[in-house]
Order: sequence, then C-alpha cells, then structure tokens
Amino acid sequence: MGQAREVMDRLTEAVTAPPDIKALNELFAADAIAVTPDGGELHGRDNIVEYWRQMTDAIPEGTFESVHSYEIGNTAIDEGFFSGRNTGPIHLPSGETLPATQREIRIRGIDLATIDADGRIADYRLYFDQLDFLGQLGLLPEDLPA
Repeated sequence: MGQAREVMDRLTEAVTAPPDIKALNELFAADAIAVTPDGGELHGRDNIVEYWRQMTDAIPEGTFESVHSYEIGNTAIDEGFFSGRNTGPIHLPSGETLPATQREIRIRGIDLATIDADGRIADYRLYFDQLDFLGQLGLLPEDLPA
C-alpha cells in the first residue's frame, strides 16, 4: 500500500463514525482544492473541513462500504456506499438549515484524492447523485417527473 492509499483510508476513517474533524484538518494541504456535487469547488483546507463537518453533523454515525479501491501514483480512488441516519441539521448551499429527517440513507459515490509531496491531500473530488441523496432524505417534491 502506498502513501495515497494510506491517506485516503485515513480520510474515510475521519468522516465515518465517530467523525474526527481534527484528523480531517491534518489530512488536507492548506491550499487544497476540492470539488463536490453539493458544495461546488472549495478552496483551502478550512472550507473543505467545514464541508465535511456539516456532512458529519448531518449524518454523525455514517459508515462506508468499499466496492472498489485503487491507487495510481499519488492518487487514490474509492468507490462505495456511504450509509447512515440523518440525525443532525442539513446545511443548504443557500445558508439555510433544515432539521434532521431521521431517515436512513445509502448513497453510492466515488472520491479521488491526490497527495502532495508533504503527504497531504492537495486535490480532492467527490461524486454522488444529489437527487438520490435528497430523495432518500424525503426532501424532493412529490410531483417531480420520473
């Protein structure tokens, strides 16, 4: 196992139950960039850690089930299922906060982490289906076309 794989595994551990925000802070480079489906492009460690803090506040006992994991040079790639119960507030990009739905979610996603020379995540990409996520939370209008 190389350094990229090790760092990605530590990231997965930091965002699953129990979440470890301090560990997240140590994993990302100060000038890291992340791209997420719901948060857009995030610049800097503080913004990326805040994104994950909000996600882990919403689903504090989340788990990750790996389907595939890869390492290519200084990049690690994971595909799997993030699952848990929404017991905390959901922060929207608009700044609004929704109360917890108490619903279970299980969403398939892929994330990629590229590690810099200092062993920190410099570039991070997260992909998951937002409509599936919102639907499982019961937050989509019922008259949405199929």
